[in-house]
Amino acid sequence: MKKLSASILSLFLAAALLFTGCGVPAARPGGTAVQGQSALSAPEPLPEYSSGAEEDPVSSAAPAAPPASQAPAASEPEESAPETTLENLPAYSGEPYAVLNGNEPSLSPADAENGAFETYSPLDALGRCGAAYACVGQELMPTEDRESIGSVTPSGWVNREYPFVDGGYLYNRCHLIGFQLTGENANEQNLITGTRYLNVEGMLPFENMVADYVKETGNHVLYRVTPVFRGDELVARGVWMEGLSVEDGGEGVCFSVYAYNVQPGVEIDYATGENWEEGAAGSAAGSEAGETGADYILNTGSKKIHLPDCPSVDSIKEENKEEYHGAPGDLLEEGYSFCGNCLAA
Repeated sequence: MKKLSASILSLFLAAALLFTGCGVPAARPGGTAVQGQSALSAPEPLPEYSSGAEEDPVSSAAPAAPPASQAPAASEPEESAPETTLENLPAYSGEPYAVLNGNEPSLSPADAENGAFETYSPLDALGRCGAAYACVGQELMPTEDRESIGSVTPSGWVNREYPFVDGGYLYNRCHLIGFQLTGENANEQNLITGTRYLNVEGMLPFENMVADYVKETGNHVLYRVTPVFRGDELVARGVWMEGLSVEDGGEGVCFSVYAYNVQPGVEIDYATGENWEEGAAGSAAGSEAGETGADYILNTGSKKIHLPDCPSVDSIKEENKEEYHGAPGDLLEEGYSFCGNCLAA
């Protein structure tokens, strides 16, 4: 009888082990089995256990919220700042460039369907450059050393030397599309009057970005640089630079920035290109203009435009000498051109 009872008890214990899963090795987190045992799939979730007793609302629930007096005030959503565009561009404040249009270029990948290209706008009636646009690839990059570009005199070229300017002279003949990208030398449609600061601090980092990407990947980049003039001014206030890598849809290169054509420590008359050290009474041209009341002195015989302090003014015959007030745009359309001395470096 005792043996029978023991046998029955053994059967009940075996059944209990079978149905409760006891003795089954637990899998480690992530489904990794304990060494020497097989991995198990995640078990079905067990039904939630309840003892039937009322639970302590503090210990079993999520931590109670602090009293209203202690709870942090809900922060109101911040109004996002308006996107910077050419229309609301802030004045220069110490940074060489500003991000435009959320850093999204307005370039169409469809423009690159036929491969590499470069295009340059014709000069306008004031002799100013327009947008330069290229699909930059290794096939456009230069294979020879850069040549002289001194034969080009871009609009507003009234260069002066300052001891605190890197390289000495205020202005560079700035390539819209850098030489390292398309190999353009003395192309007057691709050179503007730009400060050393614009050339090195504003434009060069983006040119280098494009060049490095193209060289490393063999891919192409749509690249456009647009000089931004105000009215009839001869010197651009800055340039709008856009870049978009083609094959990877902008993953490698994607930017839209405005680089300021300024030079710390120098004031610029963008209408003429005249310049003087910041804090000085004004340029010689400005002082002379104040004395004569004229913006320019014309030689109606040779149809030349002179700055009031130009040495050639004294040699103009009185019957051909005429004072002119205003921007030079209309004069240039009438066939006038600037005196070589006024434009010389």
